Amino acid sequence: MKKVIKNTKKGILMVAMLAASLSFANEGTPFFRLASNAKKTSLTLDYVKEGNTLYIKDSYGVKLYEELIKSNGHYVKGFDLTALPDGAYHFELDAEVQIKVIPFTVESNTIKFDTEMAKTIFKPTVRIKDDLVFVSKLALNNEPLKIEVYYEKLNSSELVLTETIKDTKNIQRVYKLTDDLKSGDYKIVFTTNGREFTKFINN
Repeated sequence: MKKVIKNTKKGILMVAMLAASLSFANEGTPFFRLASNAKKTSLTLDYVKEGNTLYIKDSYGVKLYEELIKSNGHYVKGFDLTALPDGAYHFELDAEVQIKVIPFTVESNTIKFDTEMAKTIFKPTVRIKDDLVFVSKLALNNEPLKIEVYYEKLNSSELVLTETIKDTKNIQRVYKLTDDLKSGDYKIVFTTNGREFTKFINN
């Protein structure tokens, strides 16, 4: 704790934001439909945006398929998933503020989807205005968010602030870059839902 307080005095002042809009969480939220026959599984996603990325990953997170979405709106494609070895897999749509996960299993060339296990992981979002860094995240299951801020030096990083936010569905923080903060590059590392997200800023 002493280290955190000391580093905070050196340059980062954390202020809890009292109110903020969560409208971003509902904009462009993709939903899916599935249809299967003996060989093909048809995946339909609505409200996709150009630049989103669709993956197929195994249970270890290894990418088996990757496709960059090239147009906004409606995505439909057929996949032959029967060629995959028996095991657990998932489709993953990586969008701007969220990741949509659609799990399935392969067993003896049979594809099984459990749509109730599909989930949305909301990413931390960062907005910079003047000397303020705004951080927002929707945590529907009260999942904790760990935030680490690093000063990036040549071949090394210095941790200048760390905190873990728990027990709230609406995570909002404002970090103020004070006058005595060293100019240069900073890295913010977010850890949540077993995943890591990184944002770089220049002061």
